[in-house]
Amino acid sequence: MNIKEVPLKNVPELIHQMTTPSPEIIQLISKINNKILILGVGGKMGPTLAELIRRAGGEVIGVDLFPDQKIQQYLDQIGVQTIRTDLTDPAQLGKLPAVGHIILMAGTKFGSSHHESFTWMMNTYLPGKIMERFPGSQIVYISSGNVYKFVNASGKGAAETDEVEPVGEYAMSRLGGERLVQYFSEKNQTPACIVRLFYATELRYGIMHDIASKIKKREPIDLTMGYFNQIWQGDANSYILKCFSLCQSPAKTINLTGPDVLSVREIATQLGQRMNLAPNFQGQESPTALLGDANAIFKLFGKPTVSVDQMLDWVAWWVMNVGETLGKPTKFERRDGKF
Repeated sequence: MNIKEVPLKNVPELIHQMTTPSPEIIQLISKINNKILILGVGGKMGPTLAELIRRAGGEVIGVDLFPDQKIQQYLDQIGVQTIRTDLTDPAQLGKLPAVGHIILMAGTKFGSSHHESFTWMMNTYLPGKIMERFPGSQIVYISSGNVYKFVNASGKGAAETDEVEPVGEYAMSRLGGERLVQYFSEKNQTPACIVRLFYATELRYGIMHDIASKIKKREPIDLTMGYFNQIWQGDANSYILKCFSLCQSPAKTINLTGPDVLSVREIATQLGQRMNLAPNFQGQESPTALLGDANAIFKLFGKPTVSVDQMLDWVAWWVMNVGETLGKPTKFERRDGKF
């Protein structure tokens, strides 16, 4: 293989890389004198975010239904206090402990086009109920870059001040959740930060993983959604914690993604070179794509620590040699908003 960066060879090495706290994160966590509540901790990002907080010296309560009991067991082992809860049940929601800092990650995306009512429950109604339940907390709400309209791929991407134009019910439900967070933040003076997260990546999941997997399987790579943003999940988790400092009333909104507009064709070509395989393309690039401009968060907290080249090296090696996956394709190529 044609790679320069030493690869992450197994899941423990991957988790260790993503959860090693920087001095800034250690200092941030040291100033939080109570537990951090993560709602929806069992998803793709929640476990590594919880572990990052633990390794930085913080205390975490992780709340989820935990359909995968192995995730709950792992979190218990690393010192996370887990609570199995159905957040849509008012009685169970009411029993959760009141804490000063909350990260709201609960939501649904994949399968949303077939379960629209549940999608709106999770992504719109639930954020409002949580804002009502915890009026005295600082709340970082993880929303989605899908709320924006597609923008010209030759630009920087949509900025926080740009028009929103969600495509499909998933994206519309996410915007609905944002509006309820904004409403209750202002009504109850609850300090909140809405984080519009575009695609984060690690080695078992993400757009680069999807592309590399298609190359390995000799499957065609659709170029219609020809451009994307990408941020390393470890970096994304660190930014999410730093967003506690941005919580205010009315709620602040900020984009979170990588600094570059990446070409699907170019990324696939570079992955193919590293994997010694030729990618198979189909279709042509559309002039627009779902892209975000994250310069506002970079001005506040600096650029991500993991570069595109590092991600390419790691992903190419992982897909060819380890192959472990979360089994959750991003479906980033969809332009109709149906996930």
